[in-house]
Amino acid sequence: MIVTCVYVHVKPEAVQDFIEASLQNHIGSVREPGNLRFDFVQQADDPCRFMFYEAYESEEAAAAHKNTPHYLKWRDTVKDMMAEPRQGVKHIILQPDDRTKW
Repeated sequence: MIVTCVYVHVKPEAVQDFIEASLQNHIGSVREPGNLRFDFVQQADDPCRFMFYEAYESEEAAAAHKNTPHYLKWRDTVKDMMAEPRQGVKHIILQPDDRTKW
């Protein structure tokens, strides 16, 4: 499993437009082959900061996301809404462990 957290700082005047564009990207992303989870959250104490929690079955599935029409549209739509470049941070899943038997 591949998990990436993408942190985005949005200009105050663009928050609502960013949310609308990101909801469309979310809808397309959760339908992708290999997508396990695609959460879109807004920071509670700063409405200009967002995070995407993206979990894919493989590196290939995560890479394929970057070539989907909904992602490319989102990327181009929101690029000027950001107060600074977005930051993607990859993570290693420790738990849940698929080998763990419940």
